[in-house]
Amino acid sequence: MNLAILFEDNSIIIVNKPNNILIHNSYYARNIKEPTLLELLKIQFGTEFFPVHRLDRKTSGVIVLAKKKEAVALFQELFNSNSIKKIYVSIVRGFVNEPILINSPVKNADTNIYKDAITYCEPLTNTTLDIAVHPYTNSRYSLVKLTPSTGRMHQLRIHMNKISHPIVGDYKYGDRFHNRMFETEFSTPNLFLHAYSLYFMHPITLKKIEIIAEIPNDWKSIFEKFNWNLEMI
Repeated sequence: MNLAILFEDNSIIIVNKPNNILIHNSYYARNIKEPTLLELLKIQFGTEFFPVHRLDRKTSGVIVLAKKKEAVALFQELFNSNSIKKIYVSIVRGFVNEPILINSPVKNADTNIYKDAITYCEPLTNTTLDIAVHPYTNSRYSLVKLTPSTGRMHQLRIHMNKISHPIVGDYKYGDRFHNRMFETEFSTPNLFLHAYSLYFMHPITLKKIEIIAEIPNDWKSIFEKFNWNLEMI
């Protein structure tokens, strides 16, 4: 698998991470045997890279990696100081009719301590399907834009569930009936959460970097079925 390279210079590489790929091995994912993002990049380029931030295994989209370990902290500071703007897109259950600011604390899985978390959710479009999903005779979905200003683990997934609009394909925080419908009707078992864009000032070159990651192919098939246009994003 050759990964799509979105940007590269002397200090970083930015790639479009596919669904269901770990960034690196971890204790929590010790039973997953597929190659990690770092392993795939090592095969593709013959060298090591160092992730600056994280994406869930099931989340696709923009990820930044440093070419040298010493540069990681410099780019991580952009995230720590909220100097970088991350925009995600997601397909969620139900109609999101107006922008929502979600500020519910999120519990850290390692420490069990709740930390402040903020997500801005903006509706883009929606659809109603004549497909029954328990307990209703039809099903409704929204395409939303999510802008987090904090970076807690599973923040977006937890926040969307918190406002009763869980992300389709989320088997931990989502709605199993809607997840199952997407699998059986559309053959799309993946999580519909995509890190769509990233905006920041490069700390070394001082150039403005604007990156957009193309949505996965299963998203495109859903857009066709729902009569959604990619320009809506």
